[in-house]
Amino acid sequence: MVKPTDGDDDAAITPDDRDFVTALASGLEVISAFDQEHRSMTLSEVATRTGMNRARARRFLLTLHSLGYVTRRKRQFELSPRVLSLGYSFLSANNYHSVVQQGLEELTEHTGESASLGVLDGLDVVYAARSAARHRLMAITLSVGTRLPALYTSMGRILLAQLEESALDALLEGVTLEAHTEYTLTDMTAFRDEIARVRRDGYCVVDQELDSGLRSLAVPLYAGTGRLLGAINISTNAMRVSEQRLREAFLPLLLEKRDQLSRHMQ
Repeated sequence: MVKPTDGDDDAAITPDDRDFVTALASGLEVISAFDQEHRSMTLSEVATRTGMNRARARRFLLTLHSLGYVTRRKRQFELSPRVLSLGYSFLSANNYHSVVQQGLEELTEHTGESASLGVLDGLDVVYAARSAARHRLMAITLSVGTRLPALYTSMGRILLAQLEESALDALLEGVTLEAHTEYTLTDMTAFRDEIARVRRDGYCVVDQELDSGLRSLAVPLYAGTGRLLGAINISTNAMRVSEQRLREAFLPLLLEKRDQLSRHMQ
């Protein structure tokens, strides 16, 4: 017999709970199936990515299309810009979008480099706010809603370092590190040592592990109440900004801005 859950219980319900809305979960799964490598997909491809049969995937795609979250061009489906409203709702509900955005823009003004806020979603770091410098850092365009692999990014690693060991163990179980560049850390023992060092130091530098030429620095961002809000970073070009300058000049600025933001957010 499935028991009802207590609405005040912080524990997540399971799919067999009577309060679990399978249709909602499936709709979100369809949205999440689209990423950098799968920007445009056919019905069959969405069904394969989600593990749904074609009829079920079709119903969700057509519903998302009618709501404006998916566009359709003949047999191809793509996410529409309206999906970004889900991210904006997250920022607005937490009442810190304008404060964080201003802080990121000030970092860009002082350093001449891009600054971002990211949150952890499984093994991805999702960009929730961003102040872009004029120069481009990566082959892809980074914007609110962009997902990057947390294992190879400074924001991802600093957020992984905030997890309890048991939660980190569960997240990394069965994970194989892949080489994106010649600098990528691919040994799991060395990776866990790096996460331990990041946790101890309170900041993270990742040097060209995801994209050649991309060097970044990140620190965790907590509200004044102690609640983790995400991570903020500064991203630079390795040819323009040395790792020494990143640590000696940019880290103090990033820590100062982080502390200012924390005082303004509860």
